[in-house]
Amino acid sequence: MIPVTAIFDIGKTNKKFFLFDVNFKEVYKVYHRLEYIQDEDGDPCESIKELTNWIKDTLTQALALEEFNIRKLNFTTYGASLVHLDREGDPITPLYNYTKEYPKDLLEDFYKKYGPKENFCQATSSPALGMVNSGLQLYWLKYRKPELFKKIHNTLHLPQYLSYMFTGKMVSDYTSIGCHTGLWDFKNNSYHQWLESEDLLKFLPRAVDSAETFPISFRKQSMSVGVGVHDSSSALLPYLINNTEPFALLSTGTWAISINPFNNEELTLDELEKDCLHFIGIHGQPIKISRLFIGEEHKHQIEKLYEYFKLEKGYYKALKFDPIHYEKTKACKTKKFRFEYLKPEVYGISQAEKNDFSQFDTFEEAYYCFLDELTELQVASLRLVLADTSVKRLYIDGGFNANEMFVEMLRQKLQNISVETTDFALGTALGAAILVNKVAVDG
Repeated sequence: MIPVTAIFDIGKTNKKFFLFDVNFKEVYKVYHRLEYIQDEDGDPCESIKELTNWIKDTLTQALALEEFNIRKLNFTTYGASLVHLDREGDPITPLYNYTKEYPKDLLEDFYKKYGPKENFCQATSSPALGMVNSGLQLYWLKYRKPELFKKIHNTLHLPQYLSYMFTGKMVSDYTSIGCHTGLWDFKNNSYHQWLESEDLLKFLPRAVDSAETFPISFRKQSMSVGVGVHDSSSALLPYLINNTEPFALLSTGTWAISINPFNNEELTLDELEKDCLHFIGIHGQPIKISRLFIGEEHKHQIEKLYEYFKLEKGYYKALKFDPIHYEKTKACKTKKFRFEYLKPEVYGISQAEKNDFSQFDTFEEAYYCFLDELTELQVASLRLVLADTSVKRLYIDGGFNANEMFVEMLRQKLQNISVETTDFALGTALGAAILVNKVAVDG
């Protein structure tokens, strides 16, 4: 039997399970999607019950595979998600979606107490993002859902909750604490004072090293289980191990996260307004990142284009980059797309008043134009973390890694930087596997 490491890589859209051999080569995978349910307010959210059932079932099935011997297990998930537990350790609230709207009056009340907003954002190294500042979820529960709040005994970040399901150990890890949660005071290197003022620190378990493991037995199989890790920090780890020179990483999916592990400069108010923030790396160091909601934007616009041109889903994936076609696209100086989610004006970039697909003769012409305008925004977001550093290499991983047109347009627009797609297509899962195996993670 081949000794393997099992990793659950939980994205907002895709749920993935991998087995890696001792050389960190993928030897088995499962992809799955779960339908959203509604929370008590009628807003869409992940079903924590369906998610945990799928995880346990998938691991049980993998343990039955005769060719593999699962010795280690770890988890990496999207952030900004908390699981609130009762005294018995069971979830008592839905897994609230970070897209849920935060009550404006309550947010104003919070910033009156613990702001001004600009000061709070600078201290916590995160833009004001409502529910995405997941720590503020506790404040919302305390004042808007007091009956639920009274039942809370512990609060775990999603990666640590998935680990807890198997280990019974309640812990926190810095990669989840420090990523746009509103929990961490980067200047004082501690939890922010507001948590103590609201008597909320008691809910948050001790923070442990991201490479911490616990021995367990599951279905009569002994294994070491990691504490889980935030996906952006996990995605970065394979690159840190394999590079000796400064680099940046563009980790793509629903969000495009521009990560520069060689930039820990304090954030300016202008950078915060452009969705720049710090997260905490696996060694506790601040790392500057910028975010752009390009995956969701791409999905929205592609669906509209398919509908207009009456094409099957997935058509764009067969397209290859054509320099001549791109030069014709560049020659047009008029913006033709109106973005659904992105706000180009924040970067001083204009956009069309509305979408009018009738001005395009073909899908290809429209798609080139859309990607040209999309990558212009991506470059603006990247430059926020690349400024004042010696980075000469940019890696792209995740979903847009396979989009040749997206990659080539970035190459055209970043002439002084080597833009490379990588073999770390599974970078997020691979990072979690490296952590649980404690390979070269000592800093």
